[in-house]
Amino acid sequence: MWLHRADLAEQAINERHAQTLWLLPKTNLAVVAWPPNTKEKLHYRWHYWWQAHYLDCLVDAATRRGTKVRKTRIRRTVLGLRVRQLGRLTRNKYYDDKLWLALALARVRKLESKSKPKYLRELERNIMDGVDPTTGVLPWREGEHFFNVPTNGPAAIMAARNGDIATARRLVDWMIDHLLAPNGLIMDGIRMSMEGPKVVKPTHPYCQGVVIGACIEIAEALRESDYEASVRYLTHARSLVHAVAKEMATNSGVIDWKTGDGDGGLFKGILVRYLADLVMRIPEDNDANIATKKIARRLILASAESVWAHRLEVDGLPVFPTDWTEDARLPRNFGVGGSSLSDIVRVVRIDERDLSVQLSGWMLLEAAARVSEVPA
Repeated sequence: MWLHRADLAEQAINERHAQTLWLLPKTNLAVVAWPPNTKEKLHYRWHYWWQAHYLDCLVDAATRRGTKVRKTRIRRTVLGLRVRQLGRLTRNKYYDDKLWLALALARVRKLESKSKPKYLRELERNIMDGVDPTTGVLPWREGEHFFNVPTNGPAAIMAARNGDIATARRLVDWMIDHLLAPNGLIMDGIRMSMEGPKVVKPTHPYCQGVVIGACIEIAEALRESDYEASVRYLTHARSLVHAVAKEMATNSGVIDWKTGDGDGGLFKGILVRYLADLVMRIPEDNDANIATKKIARRLILASAESVWAHRLEVDGLPVFPTDWTEDARLPRNFGVGGSSLSDIVRVVRIDERDLSVQLSGWMLLEAAARVSEVPA
């Protein structure tokens, strides 16, 4: 059931959003909204990190079933990204954006069982060269004095997957030490100012997801060499899952956090990606791990059931709601970019129109497809 629904999500996004870049053959990118306006069709308006998550979702589908069509689309998307960046994936001041793409490209490499391409090595090096020498962590963007979880969480995941466990641990320890809220969730970041460091307190869903993901990577890497440290990172991951279940979900387990449109549309999808990672990888060697695995699985499947129940269908394919407990609204593009006036006043704004919102729905169904095979 969930495999079929994930296939429908993939088909919906590819039919509505995927197109060549500037009519160039063998390229592919996802337009950032559907129905798109002229600027969006031309990829004048595009979002670097949304494309990274689109690529990640393409890899999810190909990992489930690696068809020739899927692998070809992945290759064309990578080419589209490189062309749109004029050959330099490092042409971006935001470290979190670059990290999302680095993670997706590394998964492409693993899927294809190929050596790391030069453009990915350059991207990873560019990112790690940005580490602030005073704090030992990455800023949100170049020249910025804001150090946040959406940057350092993915950085820790990347470092761990590249075998740099010391760096991964340093980043995760910094986030746990400085940004753990009283309710057990991870706050957004720390902004340095003339008056000293100020904590930015919002607790976004994706902040929880990336720290869970980083802890799982580190724990797995340390399992044989430093079991005590491995258990400590698993404890962090378990605590975050319990906090998410208590603070970010309904009593029935549906993740219920108002993220709206734009970048926020991706936040819940990123969370469930790493909840699924935990379900698939946490060792079942004690009761606490088994209980946490069940909670994470329940959060994913309850959310997926709710999103599927609240979807719209257009031409037989789903449109996912931005709010996972409410009905989806029919997207339309009137008043969102047709003129400079509408850009300012946003005459009509349908959150479901954004690629980010639809990608979150796709991520959720891919997560459900992964964990549905795991016994309850």
